[in-house]
This record gives sequence, structure tokens and C-alpha cells, in this order.
Amino acid sequence: MEHQNANESIKCTVSQCRYHLNGENYCSLDCIRVGTHEADPTTPACVDCNSFVKRTEC
Repeated sequence: MEHQNANESIKCTVSQCRYHLNGENYCSLDCIRVGTHEADPTTPACVDCNSFVKRTEC
């Protein structure tokens, strides 16, 4: 895995992401890109982490 250090500035609970540190609720990326799939986002459900990459198990 290319990213292995916890970025304590980015908390994350999405264990299905390649950049999530198992056993810790942090992302291992230096920064993330946040976006939306809505024309007029009004709730947290309208916002996405566009840095998400599905974890592949070996």
C-alpha cells in the first residue's frame, strides 16, 4: 500500500476506501478532494469524498 501514515487532520470511517487506515479512523492521504453530486447541495448526504478509491483485497 502506497499510503500508510495517518493524517490526523482527516478523520475517516469508510473502511472500504484504499486510503482508510484499518484500525484507525483516519485517511492516509495528505489532502482529499470534496465534491457534490447535486446542483444545490443542502445536506451532508449531498457531499462526497472525490478521493475515494475502492479497496481491493489481495
